Amino acid sequence: MSALAVLAAGVIIGYFIRRWHSVLQQNTIEEKIKKDLDSAKSEAKDIVLEAKEKASAIVSDAQEEEKERKKDLRKQEERLLKKEDKLEEEREEAEKEKEHYEQRLEDVDRKKEEIEELKEKAVLELEEVAGLSKEKAKERLFDEIEEENKEAIAKKIMDLEKEKKEEVEKKSREIVTSAIQSYARDYVGDVTTSVVALPEEDMKGKVIGREGRNIRTFERLTGVELIVDEAPESIILSSFNPLRRELAKIALEKLLEDGRIQPAKIEEKVEEAREELDEHIKKAGEEAAYDVGILDLPKEILYLLGKLKYRTSYGQNVLEHSVEMAHISETIAGELGLKTDTVKKAALVHDIGKAVDHDVEGTHVEIGRKLLKKYGMDDKVIQAMEAHHEEYPFSTPESYIVAAADAISASRPGARRDTLDKYLKRLEEIEKVVREFDGVTKVYAVSAGREVRVFVRPEKVDDFASIQLAKKIANKLQSDIQYPGEIKVTVIREVKAVEYAR
Repeated sequence: MSALAVLAAGVIIGYFIRRWHSVLQQNTIEEKIKKDLDSAKSEAKDIVLEAKEKASAIVSDAQEEEKERKKDLRKQEERLLKKEDKLEEEREEAEKEKEHYEQRLEDVDRKKEEIEELKEKAVLELEEVAGLSKEKAKERLFDEIEEENKEAIAKKIMDLEKEKKEEVEKKSREIVTSAIQSYARDYVGDVTTSVVALPEEDMKGKVIGREGRNIRTFERLTGVELIVDEAPESIILSSFNPLRRELAKIALEKLLEDGRIQPAKIEEKVEEAREELDEHIKKAGEEAAYDVGILDLPKEILYLLGKLKYRTSYGQNVLEHSVEMAHISETIAGELGLKTDTVKKAALVHDIGKAVDHDVEGTHVEIGRKLLKKYGMDDKVIQAMEAHHEEYPFSTPESYIVAAADAISASRPGARRDTLDKYLKRLEEIEKVVREFDGVTKVYAVSAGREVRVFVRPEKVDDFASIQLAKKIANKLQSDIQYPGEIKVTVIREVKAVEYAR
């Protein structure tokens, strides 16, 4: 028990010792905190005092600046007041000057009225003294001057007219010369034959075929005569129609390239050649328009232009003639200060009717007008092209230029040949006469017009009727056409039956 009592007493004593020690520590911390608080308060007071001093200094500086600004503002206000006073003085002075000038203007107007009155009074007094009015006096004066100088005036007028005429003629020659020199296209004379080279001489036999069936088929489909014996390693295509000749040339070249020459293959290649020729025509029209710088023509007009590549007039290629005319017209219009677009178009399409005049009744000018209207060409273009053969009146300056360009292009040395054109016209007339007979489908004048091959509908014309038709055609040609020598008439009636096994 004593041990427990001692232990309990020890615990109690330890507790009180720790409590005492804790109280001592707490007192020490409180003192330290108090000291720190007093120190912080002292520093805060110092900071506040320092801030007040700085604030006071800032306020003092601001007050000084405010005083300076107010001083500057007063000075500026004084300057503005002085300027305003000066402006007011100037305004008053300007008003006085304005009133002064207005007064002077009124004086001037009054004096002008007085002068006019004096002038009228003087004229009336002069008229009373002279017994003539002002107009009559002027008229008499001119009459006297004219009478005294009649010969001199007449001579001066004649000299002026002569000088003006010479000047106009000189300028006209300069414009025409410039137009011709600025565009000089070389002409290649159109002929009635084309030559196709053969890879070897033996190909002639294939072209002719057994008993001549290939050559007959080819001539029937193209309307072109094949001459195989005149030149080595070449075949001559003879036709007055350049379009047929070009078709035959393309087809024959295709056949020679293929190597298999027989009637069915000939028909196939001729059809292919027609499509290719159609593309050539379109391309020729587009190139012609591009050559003269016209890019807005309808595609139908471009196609008809391309067909003119295969048409001649007095031996002159019509498309080349039209392109040349467009360039010449552009030059002349530029020299005269006119717009060139209309005159270029009119010159390029002036002969467009010749592309279809074999198929349509009327002159090429009238046909051309209808075609241009149909495809929406500008009326100014139509007016400019319709007078180039004087079928219609010259209604615009451009119409005179197109006619002049046509004459220049046609009259150039070597441009045209009358003999060739007459020859071609005679062949066209032969075909036209024969085409009028009933039952005729195709007509080809070959051998320079010495032979006419006539193809008929077999269901409409039998063998006996073919013989009668040949005689009728021969009699008609003999009575209507003038030609040297004789014309052989060949009527061809061919029946072809085609069926398919399916």
